[in-house]
Amino acid sequence: MSPTGPAPQFGTAEYASTGDTCKSCKQPISGSYYRINGMLACERCAQQVQQQTPKDTHAAYVRAITFGVGAAILGCALFAGFVIVTGISIGYLALAVGWLIAKAMKMGSGGIGGRRYQIAAAALTYAAVSMAAVPIYLQAIIKDKQERAAHTAPKPTAPKADSQDSGVDNPPLAQAPVPPKPKVNPWSALGLIVLLGLASPFLELQSPFHGLIGLVILFVGIRIAWQLTAGPKLEIMGPFQDSSPGALPSATT
Repeated sequence: MSPTGPAPQFGTAEYASTGDTCKSCKQPISGSYYRINGMLACERCAQQVQQQTPKDTHAAYVRAITFGVGAAILGCALFAGFVIVTGISIGYLALAVGWLIAKAMKMGSGGIGGRRYQIAAAALTYAAVSMAAVPIYLQAIIKDKQERAAHTAPKPTAPKADSQDSGVDNPPLAQAPVPPKPKVNPWSALGLIVLLGLASPFLELQSPFHGLIGLVILFVGIRIAWQLTAGPKLEIMGPFQDSSPGALPSATT
């Protein structure tokens, strides 16, 4: 049964008479009946829909999160890799990342969705897209250092005359003391990198036009993930008793 139809309304009195048929099996309705998303259904079809509807469980949610995290890592790597290889920054990749994460979560949950799945999908989409800025920034820094090193490389000089030939003893050069490098806490550094990555969509607002467009595209990608992980719109009401005009009406919802 495909329980789709117009949104039900309260306060509309309708009667199930002998002329009504089940919208699924097309059989006449007699005795008790149900309404699935506002459509008439016999008792047998309503029970089948209830049995076939997947139930949300903790195990299904854990699998969805596991699949979603894997998709987020993959999406982040693909996003950053594309920008690094091509040198082209395309914000629309955020849409593909949101779709990938949502599909992975639905696969992991077995098609189950709901509010907590939507929240997780939205958070993973934002994290994947924003953290892609970290490897992009690091690659830009490395490239800049390599270019500076190439420009500032010392030029070869003519060899100096040997001190034995000149008869003058060259005093040894004094070695300047090398200051010790400050110790860096790796966990603090990692935390700073994560914070900078998560804040990167807003840091891009330093260029207002491009930064704003990037935030809008990121929001659309999050919305795609939110919509795809929504729970099925299934409302089963009943049972109601078959009645004729003059009997008590059954109000639809």
